[in-house]
Amino acid sequence: MNVKRIRVWLPSLSLIFTLCLLTGCSLDNTTTSTQQTPTASAVNVNGFGTAANHVHSMLAFPNHVLVLATHYGLFRSENGDTTWTKVAAGDNQLMQGLMTYSLGYSPLNPQRLFVLTQIAVIPHAGTLGLYTSADQGKTWKLAIATASITSGSIYLEEPGNDTPDEVYIYLPDLGALGLRVSLDAGQHFSSTGTLPFGRILGLLAVPGAPGQLLAYSGDGLARSVDGGAHWQVIKSINGGVEDMATAGPHSPIYASGDAGIYTSLDGGKTFTLVAPQLNFASLTVSPAQPRYVFGKTGLAIYQSTNGGRTWSALPHISGNLAVLAADASNATQVYLSLSYPTAVFQLEPNGAGWHSLTPQT
Repeated sequence: MNVKRIRVWLPSLSLIFTLCLLTGCSLDNTTTSTQQTPTASAVNVNGFGTAANHVHSMLAFPNHVLVLATHYGLFRSENGDTTWTKVAAGDNQLMQGLMTYSLGYSPLNPQRLFVLTQIAVIPHAGTLGLYTSADQGKTWKLAIATASITSGSIYLEEPGNDTPDEVYIYLPDLGALGLRVSLDAGQHFSSTGTLPFGRILGLLAVPGAPGQLLAYSGDGLARSVDGGAHWQVIKSINGGVEDMATAGPHSPIYASGDAGIYTSLDGGKTFTLVAPQLNFASLTVSPAQPRYVFGKTGLAIYQSTNGGRTWSALPHISGNLAVLAADASNATQVYLSLSYPTAVFQLEPNGAGWHSLTPQT
C-alpha cells in the first residue's frame, strides 16, 4: 500500500500534541485557571468516565496487564478483559484532581513505573509532581513535588538504563539546561550536561546500554554515552525527529522524523533512512519480534513486519486515535486507545478487526 500521502499528518499532529501538553492539558501553570471541575450533570459514558476524558499514555506488560494514564484518572487492567481499576487520580485517591501523563517503566525492572501529573480540575487535592510505583502500577506514591524543583512544569520522564531506580526528567523552562537525573526513584535530582538543542521532544534511554541516551527534537537527534554529560549530534538525520521506540536490549531503534522512518541496528550510533517520506506517531515495537513495528496517523493505524521498510494499514476503526502499545508476547497484537471519550481496543488475533476492552458504566 502506498501511504506517502499521509506524510503531512504527523508534523501537524506532533505539533498539536505538544501544544496540547503545554497548554490545553494544563502543563503550563498560567493556563490552569481555565480548567473547571466537571459539572454534576456530566454523564459517564463508560467506565473511564465522561466523554471529555482522553488518553495521554498507555503501557502493555506480559499477561495482558495494561496501565492507562488519562486526563481524569490512572487505570489498570489485568488478563486482557474489560475489568479496569482506577488506581489513582480519582475521588479520595492519591493524585485527586490531577491528570496523568508521560507514563514509563524501567527496562531493568518492569515493576518500577513513573508518571507525571498536572492540574485536571480546580480545586484539586493532589500534589503536582512525579509519582512512582514499585508494583507495576497497583499502588503509587509521590516521588517529588514539581514545586520543589521548578517554578514551571516537568515535560517528560524517562526511566534510565543504569539502575532500576534511575529516572530522567526534562524541565522545558531551562531549555538546553533542563535535563535532570535521579538515582533514587525520583526523590532527588541533579543536573546533567548541556543539551545540543534548545528544547527536546523526547528522550530514549537505550535498553541494555548503561548511560547511553538519545535526545530528539524538532532540530534533530543527539546521542550521549555518559548519562547526558556530553552530547553528539547525529549527522545522518535530516530535519526533526518526533518519536522513537525500541523493543529492548540489542534491538533495532526506530525514529520517525521529517524525512521519514529511520532505523539503527547498532544501539543508536548510526541511523539509516528506510522509509522516506513516511511519518507515524505513537511508534511501538513488539518485544516478541523487534521487526514488528506499529504507528499511526490521525486517521489510521499501520504495521510493518520488516523493520519499518514497508507498511500496511490495519483495519479501520472510528474515533479519535490516541496511543498504541504493542502486546508483550504476541508480535501481531497491538492495543489502541481512543480519546473523547476514552476507550481501549485490542487487535483481533486474525487481524480482521478490533476487540473492545472498554469497561461499561
